[in-house]
Amino acid sequence: MIVDTRYGKLRGRIEGDVAVFRGVPYAAPPFGDLRFRAPQRPEPWEGVRDALEDGPTAPKRPYPPPLDAILPEVRIEGEDCLNLNVWTPDLSGRRPVMVWVHGGSNRNGSNSVPVYDGGAFARSGVVLVSINYRLGVEGFCSFPDAPENRGLLDQVAALEWVRDNIAAFGGDPGNVTLFGESAGAIDIAALLAAPSVAGLFSRAILQSGPPAAGTREEARKTTAMIAKRLGVPATAAAFAAVDLERLLDAQVEVARKSSLMGGPGFGPVLDGELLTGLDLDPDKPVIFGQTSEEYRLWFVPTGLAARLKPYMVRLALLKLRVRGGVLKGYRALHPRLSPGEAFGLLLTDHLLRVPLRKLAETRPEGRTWLYEFAWRSPAHELGAAHAMELPFVFATTDTPEAQLMTGRETPSSLTDAMHGAWVRFAETGDPGWPSWSEPARPTMVFDEDSRVVGDHAADVHALWRR
Repeated sequence: MIVDTRYGKLRGRIEGDVAVFRGVPYAAPPFGDLRFRAPQRPEPWEGVRDALEDGPTAPKRPYPPPLDAILPEVRIEGEDCLNLNVWTPDLSGRRPVMVWVHGGSNRNGSNSVPVYDGGAFARSGVVLVSINYRLGVEGFCSFPDAPENRGLLDQVAALEWVRDNIAAFGGDPGNVTLFGESAGAIDIAALLAAPSVAGLFSRAILQSGPPAAGTREEARKTTAMIAKRLGVPATAAAFAAVDLERLLDAQVEVARKSSLMGGPGFGPVLDGELLTGLDLDPDKPVIFGQTSEEYRLWFVPTGLAARLKPYMVRLALLKLRVRGGVLKGYRALHPRLSPGEAFGLLLTDHLLRVPLRKLAETRPEGRTWLYEFAWRSPAHELGAAHAMELPFVFATTDTPEAQLMTGRETPSSLTDAMHGAWVRFAETGDPGWPSWSEPARPTMVFDEDSRVVGDHAADVHALWRR
């Protein structure tokens, strides 16, 4: 199966009953003279280029233990890491397009993760595109001699490739839904606030990631910490001269000081060019949501939930600038939970549930839908942890990688509900439950028996408003 793009012909193949094109370059390799620069268009090629295997992944390290056993990484060597995969039901027609931006704290993840296989979306009538983008130092460190937000600029370049080429794959460039999880959702929120990107997609889904961006000064603190470990100036030129593996080692060392409660990290920067603020485009339909127990991914496998002592929780509350009375309220709502578990729920709400609801309250009616993923996995006592919804969104619960988190037995009704809602939103701009409005405040709770709940978690929100 051959498709003609603006840069040359691509050979894909049929996998099951859908056509798949893998490792398609949407920008030139970001190395050599292009290191730490904005993405450039790929060079055209002669003849037919095979698009049969996943392309190189962005430079990265695996997740630290014990998360590496739950979230296995795919690392494919090569410099041509600005690539994407396409799944399509048919090369003809004008079908809705969905573009997936993976998570991983902007330093992990790739489009090669088996859980992100787009076959189910294609079988549902959607053209699914999943992208790689620069991570960590390469994509998000702030330098005085390099453009900011290189990882975001990569995502913009991928969307421009979609605009220019997706019709050849049977997709409609005028009907593009951008969706992502965790850091991917945070990045998408930045793109929703970037006026120059407005025409590249129609709507968005933010899974477990609120709008967030730092100043240049904040971002350069991370750069300075890495530069100190390397013993070089905090400039792109100096970093480019460092061996890549040594650079990744330093990135890992600095990232160890990062936490859910703040610390050095990698994310969007308010650069005054691409991103001047975080006011999301009010005209674009958006779905926001989170899992019920985000914190369990970090607190349970690591044993942190059991190790957290009351005094440690109090120190964390001071750092987060959260009143002690809020935690007392959580202990009253959940008297059987340990201090660590109660603090984990508080953290989930502080970082996601509460800010997403506040954001919904500021948006025009009919433009926002809220959800919560509540199904509790028995595997590793993860419950409704961060990232647990992903196999249900992609309908990939049968993959061994998904079952590391979900276990082997998962409710098909939940897959049907969540995957179906995402497809419906891409097709029509309406996921199938009432949009956010006052005073009803409807939230879709995804579980074995998915249902709409009015004013969901009102007692939690009341705690934060006292």
